[in-house]
Amino acid sequence: MFGISPLGWVHTIGSLPAIPAALYMFARHGRIVPRSPLGAVYFVSMLIGAATVFLVAHQSVSIGIGAITILLLLAGYGIERILGSTRLARYIETISLSLSAFLLMLPTVTEILRRVPDGHPLVTDLKSPLLLGAQGTLLVILVVGLAAQIIYLVKRNRVVAN
Repeated sequence: MFGISPLGWVHTIGSLPAIPAALYMFARHGRIVPRSPLGAVYFVSMLIGAATVFLVAHQSVSIGIGAITILLLLAGYGIERILGSTRLARYIETISLSLSAFLLMLPTVTEILRRVPDGHPLVTDLKSPLLLGAQGTLLVILVVGLAAQIIYLVKRNRVVAN
């Protein structure tokens, strides 16, 4: 189905819970909250998806995205252990995990458009205007979302400092 191998299904289904977990945390908290039950779900499912991409990838860019995603996850989930509960740690955590969500959604949207509907996908060319528009929209969401998160953190830090 959809030209996906059994290992590809492990990759897809393993990483799938990260999407609703991230969407919920963004809507509820404005960011991914690593020290929460949904943060744990996000971490595990992202790690499954990023690690298995090395086994299913057909393009070198996919391997790069997987490696960068793992680094961003480790940075986002580990920075507080290194820097403590500091402002800098919160910025690094927020930016790293938002970038990891972007790197989750970029190939997800691309693969959906290239595989659905089965047998007659919406996109057959990587330079398709539909695909480029969808990827561009994700980039705009990332830039606007990161700006909003940083502004929120700056304002919150000012309130706490006063």
